Amino acid sequence: MRRAFTLIELLVVIAIIAILAAILFPVFAQAKLSAIKTKALAQSKQLATSLVMYATDHDDNFVPASLRSGQPGDPEVWPPKLLPYVKSKDLFVAANTDGKFAEDWNGRRNQNIGYNDATGIDAASTAVPGAAPAGTEGFTSAASFSLAEESAKTGLIAFTPNSVNGKERGYVFNPYNGPNDPNGAYNFGLPLIGDVNLCTTPYKGVNYSTRAAGALKPIFARYGGDGSGNGQTPVIFADGHARLYTANRLQVFGEIIWRFR
Repeated sequence: MRRAFTLIELLVVIAIIAILAAILFPVFAQAKLSAIKTKALAQSKQLATSLVMYATDHDDNFVPASLRSGQPGDPEVWPPKLLPYVKSKDLFVAANTDGKFAEDWNGRRNQNIGYNDATGIDAASTAVPGAAPAGTEGFTSAASFSLAEESAKTGLIAFTPNSVNGKERGYVFNPYNGPNDPNGAYNFGLPLIGDVNLCTTPYKGVNYSTRAAGALKPIFARYGGDGSGNGQTPVIFADGHARLYTANRLQVFGEIIWRFR
Protein backbone atom coordinates (compact mmCIF):
# COMPACT_ATOMS: atom_id res chain seq x y z
CA MET A 1 0.00 0.00 0.00
CA ARG A 2 1.45 3.37 -1.04
CA ARG A 3 2.03 5.90 1.72
CA ALA A 4 0.40 9.31 1.22
CA PHE A 5 2.41 12.50 1.59
CA THR A 6 2.26 14.07 5.00
CA LEU A 7 1.24 17.70 5.43
CA ILE A 8 4.81 18.63 6.30
CA GLU A 9 6.14 16.99 3.15
CA LEU A 10 3.60 18.85 1.03
CA LEU A 11 4.54 22.14 2.66
CA VAL A 12 8.21 21.45 2.00
CA VAL A 13 7.49 20.78 -1.70
CA ILE A 14 5.42 23.94 -1.95
CA ALA A 15 8.19 25.95 -0.28
CA ILE A 16 10.77 24.56 -2.71
CA ILE A 17 8.57 25.45 -5.68
CA ALA A 18 8.07 28.96 -4.30
CA ILE A 19 11.82 29.42 -3.86
CA LEU A 20 12.52 28.21 -7.39
CA ALA A 21 9.85 30.51 -8.77
CA ALA A 22 11.31 33.48 -6.90
CA ILE A 23 14.70 32.68 -8.41
CA LEU A 24 13.57 31.96 -11.97
CA PHE A 25 10.84 34.55 -12.57
CA PRO A 26 13.29 37.51 -12.53
CA VAL A 27 15.54 35.56 -14.88
CA PHE A 28 12.65 34.98 -17.29
CA ALA A 29 11.60 38.63 -17.04
CA GLN A 30 15.14 39.79 -17.78
CA ALA A 31 15.37 37.43 -20.74
CA LYS A 32 12.08 38.77 -22.12
CA LEU A 33 13.26 42.37 -21.68
CA SER A 34 16.54 41.55 -23.40
CA ALA A 35 14.66 40.06 -26.36
CA ILE A 36 12.44 43.16 -26.64
CA LYS A 37 15.47 45.47 -26.60
CA THR A 38 17.16 43.35 -29.26
CA LYS A 39 14.06 43.66 -31.45
CA ALA A 40 13.88 47.42 -30.84
CA LEU A 41 17.52 47.86 -31.82
CA ALA A 42 17.03 45.77 -34.97
CA GLN A 43 14.08 47.89 -36.13
CA SER A 44 16.08 51.04 -35.37
CA LYS A 45 18.82 49.87 -37.70
CA GLN A 46 16.26 49.42 -40.46
CA LEU A 47 14.99 52.96 -39.89
CA ALA A 48 18.58 54.20 -39.99
CA THR A 49 19.03 52.64 -43.42
CA SER A 50 15.82 54.25 -44.65
CA LEU A 51 17.01 57.71 -43.53
CA VAL A 52 20.13 57.35 -45.66
CA MET A 53 18.10 56.09 -48.64
CA TYR A 54 15.72 59.06 -48.37
CA ALA A 55 18.63 61.50 -48.29
CA THR A 56 20.17 59.88 -51.36
CA ASP A 57 16.94 60.59 -53.25
CA HIS A 58 16.56 64.15 -51.92
CA ASP A 59 19.81 66.00 -52.53
CA ASP A 60 21.40 64.74 -49.31
CA ASN A 61 18.71 66.31 -47.13
CA PHE A 62 17.18 64.78 -44.03
CA VAL A 63 13.51 63.90 -44.18
CA PRO A 64 11.84 66.79 -42.30
CA ALA A 65 10.30 65.87 -38.95
CA SER A 66 7.45 68.20 -39.84
CA LEU A 67 6.80 70.41 -42.85
CA ARG A 68 4.95 73.66 -42.32
CA SER A 69 4.77 75.14 -45.78
CA GLY A 70 2.75 78.20 -44.87
CA GLN A 71 -0.14 76.97 -47.03
CA PRO A 72 -3.62 76.15 -45.63
CA GLY A 73 -3.94 72.73 -44.03
CA ASP A 74 -2.16 70.70 -41.39
CA PRO A 75 1.62 70.32 -41.36
CA GLU A 76 3.03 67.18 -42.93
CA VAL A 77 4.80 64.64 -40.70
CA TRP A 78 7.82 62.48 -41.43
CA PRO A 79 6.59 58.85 -41.08
CA PRO A 80 4.57 58.71 -44.34
CA LYS A 81 7.55 60.22 -46.19
CA LEU A 82 9.87 57.48 -44.94
CA LEU A 83 7.39 54.60 -45.24
CA PRO A 84 8.16 53.80 -48.92
CA TYR A 85 11.74 53.00 -47.89
CA VAL A 86 10.81 50.46 -45.18
CA LYS A 87 7.44 49.08 -46.38
CA SER A 88 6.21 48.34 -42.84
CA LYS A 89 4.34 50.65 -40.48
CA ASP A 90 5.34 48.41 -37.57
CA LEU A 91 8.90 49.75 -37.74
CA PHE A 92 7.63 53.13 -36.57
CA VAL A 93 6.17 51.67 -33.36
CA ALA A 94 8.32 50.80 -30.36
CA ALA A 95 8.49 47.06 -29.75
CA ASN A 96 6.01 45.64 -27.21
CA THR A 97 3.97 48.85 -26.90
CA ASP A 98 0.54 50.17 -27.89
CA GLY A 99 1.91 52.84 -30.22
CA LYS A 100 0.57 53.42 -33.72
CA PHE A 101 1.97 54.69 -36.99
CA ALA A 102 1.47 58.46 -37.41
CA GLU A 103 -0.55 58.54 -40.61
CA ASP A 104 -0.88 62.32 -40.52
CA TRP A 105 -0.87 65.35 -38.23
CA ASN A 106 -3.90 64.10 -36.29
CA GLY A 107 -2.09 60.86 -35.46
CA ARG A 108 1.14 62.46 -34.27
CA ARG A 109 0.43 61.66 -30.59
CA ASN A 110 0.04 57.94 -31.20
CA GLN A 111 3.51 57.13 -32.49
CA ASN A 112 6.31 56.38 -30.01
CA ILE A 113 9.41 56.47 -32.15
CA GLY A 114 10.37 60.11 -32.40
CA TYR A 115 12.49 62.08 -34.84
CA ASN A 116 14.61 65.14 -34.09
CA ASP A 117 12.65 68.40 -34.41
CA ALA A 118 15.87 70.06 -35.61
CA THR A 119 15.17 68.57 -39.04
CA GLY A 120 11.80 70.32 -39.32
CA ILE A 121 10.92 72.88 -41.98
CA ASP A 122 8.77 75.86 -41.05
CA ALA A 123 8.32 78.62 -43.59
CA ALA A 124 7.35 81.05 -40.82
CA SER A 125 10.15 80.15 -38.43
CA THR A 126 12.33 82.92 -36.99
CA ALA A 127 14.73 80.44 -35.38
CA VAL A 128 18.38 80.93 -36.27
CA PRO A 129 20.65 77.88 -36.53
CA GLY A 130 23.10 78.01 -33.66
CA ALA A 131 20.73 80.03 -31.49
CA ALA A 132 17.35 78.27 -31.68
CA PRO A 133 15.12 78.90 -28.65
CA ALA A 134 13.13 76.31 -26.72
CA GLY A 135 10.10 75.09 -28.64
CA THR A 136 11.67 75.50 -32.08
CA GLU A 137 9.89 73.13 -34.47
CA GLY A 138 11.79 73.86 -37.63
CA PHE A 139 13.80 76.25 -39.74
CA THR A 140 13.07 77.92 -43.06
CA SER A 141 15.26 75.51 -45.03
CA ALA A 142 15.82 71.75 -45.19
CA ALA A 143 18.55 70.20 -43.06
CA SER A 144 21.40 68.71 -45.05
CA PHE A 145 23.52 65.78 -43.91
CA SER A 146 26.47 68.15 -44.20
CA LEU A 147 25.19 69.97 -41.09
CA ALA A 148 25.86 66.84 -39.06
CA GLU A 149 29.61 67.40 -38.99
CA GLU A 150 30.07 64.71 -36.36
CA SER A 151 27.61 62.27 -37.89
CA ALA A 152 28.54 59.41 -35.55
CA LYS A 153 27.47 61.59 -32.59
CA THR A 154 24.43 63.33 -34.13
CA GLY A 155 21.23 61.85 -32.71
CA LEU A 156 18.26 61.68 -35.08
CA ILE A 157 15.76 59.16 -33.68
CA ALA A 158 14.90 57.93 -30.18
CA PHE A 159 11.86 56.40 -28.51
CA THR A 160 9.17 58.68 -27.13
CA PRO A 161 5.93 58.54 -25.10
CA ASN A 162 2.59 58.22 -26.88
CA SER A 163 -1.09 58.69 -26.10
CA VAL A 164 -4.42 59.24 -27.80
CA ASN A 165 -5.50 62.57 -26.34
CA GLY A 166 -2.70 63.67 -24.01
CA LYS A 167 0.21 66.12 -24.29
CA GLU A 168 2.42 63.53 -25.93
CA ARG A 169 3.73 64.33 -29.41
CA GLY A 170 5.45 61.01 -29.93
CA TYR A 171 6.34 61.46 -33.61
CA VAL A 172 9.16 63.82 -32.55
CA PHE A 173 11.37 64.87 -29.68
CA ASN A 174 12.54 68.45 -29.31
CA PRO A 175 16.27 69.00 -28.73
CA TYR A 176 15.75 72.58 -27.55
CA ASN A 177 13.36 71.93 -24.66
CA GLY A 178 15.85 70.49 -22.18
CA PRO A 179 18.78 71.98 -20.27
CA ASN A 180 21.53 73.97 -21.95
CA ASP A 181 25.14 72.90 -21.62
CA PRO A 182 26.55 74.53 -18.45
CA ASN A 183 29.75 75.38 -20.31
CA GLY A 184 27.87 77.24 -23.03
CA ALA A 185 28.30 74.78 -25.90
CA TYR A 186 25.11 75.29 -27.92
CA ASN A 187 25.08 71.91 -29.67
CA PHE A 188 25.60 70.03 -26.39
CA GLY A 189 22.18 71.11 -25.10
CA LEU A 190 19.67 68.35 -24.41
CA PRO A 191 16.07 67.35 -25.01
CA LEU A 192 13.98 66.42 -22.00
CA ILE A 193 14.93 62.82 -21.18
CA GLY A 194 13.60 60.29 -18.69
CA ASP A 195 12.79 56.63 -18.20
CA VAL A 196 9.22 57.54 -17.32
CA ASN A 197 6.67 59.42 -19.42
CA LEU A 198 7.61 63.01 -18.55
CA CYS A 199 4.30 64.23 -19.99
CA THR A 200 2.45 62.59 -17.11
CA THR A 201 4.90 61.47 -14.41
CA PRO A 202 7.29 63.41 -12.11
CA TYR A 203 10.92 62.44 -12.56
CA LYS A 204 13.78 62.90 -10.12
CA GLY A 205 11.83 65.47 -8.14
CA VAL A 206 10.63 67.54 -11.12
CA ASN A 207 7.09 67.63 -12.47
CA TYR A 208 7.29 68.49 -16.18
CA SER A 209 3.65 67.67 -16.86
CA THR A 210 2.56 71.24 -16.09
CA ARG A 211 4.28 72.42 -19.26
CA ALA A 212 2.47 72.97 -22.54
CA ALA A 213 2.67 70.14 -25.04
CA GLY A 214 5.09 71.99 -27.29
CA ALA A 215 7.45 72.57 -24.37
CA LEU A 216 7.64 68.85 -23.61
CA LYS A 217 8.33 66.44 -26.51
CA PRO A 218 10.66 64.27 -24.42
CA ILE A 219 12.67 61.14 -25.07
CA PHE A 220 11.35 58.11 -23.19
CA ALA A 221 13.93 55.43 -22.29
CA ARG A 222 11.11 52.99 -21.68
CA TYR A 223 12.82 49.59 -21.60
CA GLY A 224 13.64 48.60 -18.04
CA GLY A 225 12.65 52.01 -16.72
CA ASP A 226 12.73 52.30 -12.93
CA GLY A 227 12.27 56.03 -12.43
CA SER A 228 15.98 56.42 -11.65
CA GLY A 229 17.27 56.73 -15.19
CA ASN A 230 18.27 53.13 -15.83
CA GLY A 231 15.72 52.49 -18.58
CA GLN A 232 17.01 52.29 -22.14
CA THR A 233 16.09 53.53 -25.61
CA PRO A 234 17.72 52.94 -28.97
CA VAL A 235 19.25 56.03 -30.56
CA ILE A 236 19.79 56.30 -34.32
CA PHE A 237 22.68 58.46 -35.51
CA ALA A 238 23.28 60.40 -38.71
CA ASP A 239 25.98 57.97 -39.88
CA GLY A 240 23.41 55.15 -39.87
CA HIS A 241 24.39 53.25 -36.74
CA ALA A 242 22.14 52.64 -33.73
CA ARG A 243 22.78 51.63 -30.13
CA LEU A 244 21.03 51.46 -26.76
CA TYR A 245 21.47 54.16 -24.13
CA THR A 246 20.17 54.58 -20.61
CA ALA A 247 18.38 57.81 -19.73
CA ASN A 248 21.22 58.65 -17.35
CA ARG A 249 23.82 58.26 -20.08
CA LEU A 250 21.78 60.41 -22.48
CA GLN A 251 21.79 63.23 -19.94
CA VAL A 252 25.57 63.60 -20.15
CA PHE A 253 26.30 66.86 -21.99
CA GLY A 254 28.26 66.23 -25.17
CA GLU A 255 27.62 62.49 -25.25
CA ILE A 256 25.28 63.00 -28.22
CA ILE A 257 24.77 66.05 -30.41
CA TRP A 258 21.06 66.78 -30.61
CA ARG A 259 21.15 70.45 -31.55
CA PHE A 260 23.03 70.16 -34.81
CA ARG A 261 21.56 73.38 -36.14
